[in-house]
Amino acid sequence: MELSPQDTLRLNVLLANAPQAIRINESTMTVHGLSENGEAEIQLNPTGRDEQYVKRVKELLSGHVLGSPGGYPVYLQRWTRMGQMRDDSLEQLLLLGEPEAVVAAVSAQGLTDELARRAWWAMEDATNARHMLAKPSVVAGSMGSVLARYLVEHLPFEAEPEQQIETVRLVLQPGLLDDSDVAGLWRRAQRRPAYFVGFLAARPDSLPFAAPAHPLHAAVGDALAARDDPLAGLLLRVLAAPGQAFIETVFRVFDKPSNQDVVNLGLDHVAGYFAAARPQGRADATLDDLQREAGEWLAGSSAAAALADLPGIDAAQVRALRVLSGLGYGVVRPVFRDSTAIGSLMRRKLQPVLVPLLDELARLRAARR
Repeated sequence: MELSPQDTLRLNVLLANAPQAIRINESTMTVHGLSENGEAEIQLNPTGRDEQYVKRVKELLSGHVLGSPGGYPVYLQRWTRMGQMRDDSLEQLLLLGEPEAVVAAVSAQGLTDELARRAWWAMEDATNARHMLAKPSVVAGSMGSVLARYLVEHLPFEAEPEQQIETVRLVLQPGLLDDSDVAGLWRRAQRRPAYFVGFLAARPDSLPFAAPAHPLHAAVGDALAARDDPLAGLLLRVLAAPGQAFIETVFRVFDKPSNQDVVNLGLDHVAGYFAAARPQGRADATLDDLQREAGEWLAGSSAAAALADLPGIDAAQVRALRVLSGLGYGVVRPVFRDSTAIGSLMRRKLQPVLVPLLDELARLRAARR
């Protein structure tokens, strides 16, 4: 099947005018081109089956742009979602009228704010928006807030908690949303607790939630601040009002986690928050092992012993810092290893782990009124 002479001429004219991006609407059989002067539209006149005709259109575009008349090259399909495209080829990918090529462009590390604008015109998609908001150049550019607002509006339609968490984390990057948007997202989290994990990941020290400082903060805050010690700095961080807000939010996450992703990601972000208590890096251990190791650490660490000697500080609180810094999949592996349970069944299976784990966290929590 050949393209009609009329379509061939119009497509070549479109390409000769240096378009910035091209997209094909197969349902209406139209080709759209973006240029500095606006948009152009070509209504195709198929000479055969629409599917085969669109394939010929893509072959023409590919032959002109990449010198590959066979259409979108197979090797590019393999690299698409791995972000392995060369930065100097990204502009070309947006001229192929091929969704996979757009995904390749937005996944590339060299994506710029301008290319993000073109890619977004070519294919508005939540996954593409997340890929682009993972690039600092896009977050800092004009497209950052555009993509963030789209994802916030699209968020109610995200069914997978893991995607919900990642979306919330990305849109909460500094400068993308205003305070009212952030507050609205926090209100939504009351009904979708998975969102709280995104908040913990993005802004652990500036949650939109007012919590009073721990009473010990006033008593030992100055003494902790005077120490040039990461462990003392961590305890000071936890006892301050933002730290108490973090702890309260963690309790909300684990009140009714919906699936295993929420649990695993929640544990990872808690461990990251308390990482100063484990300078050697992350652990992969059961809760029993972490608690046993934390007792040995407390006995052998001069920094830990010095904190435990401060008036009002309980040694169990210092020990809890170490336990919480080791959280991760190892804690729940005995439950999750042979289970695909979600919802209430998963929560019942997790009780033997979650109850003592949250008891450790509660040692650092101000007494609730």
